[in-house]
Amino acid sequence: MSALEHYDDELARLDREMSYYAAICGVDLSDHEAVEECLRHPQDNWPEDKARESLRGLILLRVKIEGEMLDDGQVAKDFNGW
Repeated sequence: MSALEHYDDELARLDREMSYYAAICGVDLSDHEAVEECLRHPQDNWPEDKARESLRGLILLRVKIEGEMLDDGQVAKDFNGW
């Protein structure tokens, strides 16, 4: 598997997980303000707060992978404007 295929597969997996947790949090990933607001404020119950923290971690991981891709001279496909 080439590095590009590896990155594409990893980003696709992350994007699916991000969509899942965003749905639990009730935010549209294309609405950056809503996502940022969600990530800034803890939720009232544990499952929703766990989803918020998971979403935060996945977004940070996606940014890290995109940085690695840039270091390798590759560009990531956009996911809902991210």
